[in-house]
Amino acid sequence: MPITLRWTSADLALLPDDGKRYEIVDGELYVSRQPHWHHQYTCGMIFSVLNTWSRHTQAGRPNLAPGVIFADDDDVVPDVVWISQARRAVALGPDGHLHAAPELAVEVLSPGSANERRDREVKLKLYSRRGVLEYWIVDWRTQQVEVYRQQDGMLCQAGTLSAAETLTSPLLPGFACPVATLFETTP
Repeated sequence: MPITLRWTSADLALLPDDGKRYEIVDGELYVSRQPHWHHQYTCGMIFSVLNTWSRHTQAGRPNLAPGVIFADDDDVVPDVVWISQARRAVALGPDGHLHAAPELAVEVLSPGSANERRDREVKLKLYSRRGVLEYWIVDWRTQQVEVYRQQDGMLCQAGTLSAAETLTSPLLPGFACPVATLFETTP
């Protein structure tokens, strides 16, 4: 009978610091290459608009690519998160990582079917079962944002917004962002 290797956070600590992103979901290792320029630009813009709203409201904080360790075999790096002050007070560990779900997780799609599958299926299921309240999947190529919200204990798709629409969230009262502002329009 074949033995299935289950990766843990301890295993991640032994991997090289080589610029790749290593994540574990349900004990399975996922490796991503260094992000694309447009991917990172979009992450920065999402952080920026969330940070502007957060500084105004003092309701919470966004962060870029924080470590989120749900369990020893669920250790991921969302592109952007937003977490309320109250939740952060209990979720942020002394190791500088979140150990509970942020209210909002955002993944910006990287090229490749394996990367898209990870964000659209694997991470959607993980964030759903771990208590993320809202999940945005952002595609810089099509300039769209898929919005998923908790409904009956699951993240369900609430809609897909195009560049001509405005992104809002019941989690973030008064937050409104024209989707087009998240994307670089010049090559």
